[in-house]
Amino acid sequence: MTLRRAIPLYLVVVHVGFAAVLFVVANGSYWLVAVEAATLLLLATGLTLARRVLKVVDLGDDAERLIREEEFTARLRPVADARVNQLVQVYNRMADTLRAERARIQEQHHFLDQVITASPSGMLILDFDDRIAEANPAALRLLDLGRDAVVGRAVTDLPSSLGAVLGGLEPGAVEVSGAGGTRRVRCHRGGFVDRGFARTFYVLEELTDEARRIERAAYEKLVRVMSHEVNNSVTATNSLLESSLAYTAELTPDSRTDVEYALRIAIDRSTRLNQFMRRFADVFRLPSPVRRPVDLRTLLQQVATLTRAHVRDVEVRCAWPSDAPAVCVDADRDQLEQACLNILRNAVEAAGTGGLVTIDLAGDDDEVVVSIDDSGPGPGEEARAHLFTPFFSTKPLGQGIGLTLVGEILSAHGFAYALDHPAGGPTRFTIRVPRRVEAPAPARRT
Repeated sequence: MTLRRAIPLYLVVVHVGFAAVLFVVANGSYWLVAVEAATLLLLATGLTLARRVLKVVDLGDDAERLIREEEFTARLRPVADARVNQLVQVYNRMADTLRAERARIQEQHHFLDQVITASPSGMLILDFDDRIAEANPAALRLLDLGRDAVVGRAVTDLPSSLGAVLGGLEPGAVEVSGAGGTRRVRCHRGGFVDRGFARTFYVLEELTDEARRIERAAYEKLVRVMSHEVNNSVTATNSLLESSLAYTAELTPDSRTDVEYALRIAIDRSTRLNQFMRRFADVFRLPSPVRRPVDLRTLLQQVATLTRAHVRDVEVRCAWPSDAPAVCVDADRDQLEQACLNILRNAVEAAGTGGLVTIDLAGDDDEVVVSIDDSGPGPGEEARAHLFTPFFSTKPLGQGIGLTLVGEILSAHGFAYALDHPAGGPTRFTIRVPRRVEAPAPARRT
């Protein structure tokens, strides 16, 4: 039974019982009428007071219900009792404060969500069980994964090379790591408190373009200084050596032959050194690409033919039929051909005797993906981070120019590229080229 029914029923029962006792005791006396009237008056007064008390109880019930339902837009009505009315005013002020605070928090959350979504830096936010609860579009792009493959996983379970890096970060730590060939990503682990419990977030910032720009500027300055000094030294040295050759006629025949031979070796070596430095300088003096329609399939077939002419112990295979349609892109044909030739030569050398190199084309209506696979063991972890760095080479007699030139050409075209060696798979160099809608016009025969 509710309090609203219990109190009036109690008053009625008590007063009726009291009246019945008086009636029996008084046995019909005249003053019984006065007592009964007083009893009725007391009953009416008790019911009135009970109604006022129940209104206060109702106010408490309403306040409890509104708080439980978090309905802070409703307000309690003032009552006649001044003391109770003070409680009503306190509740209404509290509800107004909570309503304004909740609106402010919702606006801040909406603003924060917009900032995270639009941020060029990737953000991963973990839940209380250290699983990814939120991932913004930049994080999905850097991880090269879809939302379904990210949300709900632990960072160490991500099918991405960055997963192990993120899992190994200590709170507050920052680390720059490679991701997808030439890409460089700065990873930061932070934390915050949510409802009294610690949660973790990660910030991923791509440094590829910035790192490449700084690196290129540094190497360009170094090569320019070195080329200038070597050229001046070689020119003066060769001049002296050539002058010395003119005096060999004054030597005896036996001595003259040895001296001339030694001088010419020195001249040839100086000349090759000068050419070596010029090749480095030419990499950084690469002209801007002159874009024209290019049939990428034909270009790759020609590059494969050139490579086969110099290699007999490695199979170079184009993974498409001979009557496959043209694949048209906009590019500087000479530069792109040189880049593909360098990539293919590296693949042939990595595959080794009896190896296989496969060239393939894939993609959709928007872009073409060139993939060059080789059956070699692939570069080591340490070498992979420096593959496109000038002067770095894994070959005993390598000069570190080939992949540097490839990177410069593809970057100048704006083509994305990567060199990966997934577990259990071949070493693969991929180039993503925007597709040209119109096919190049056929060449006219003269």
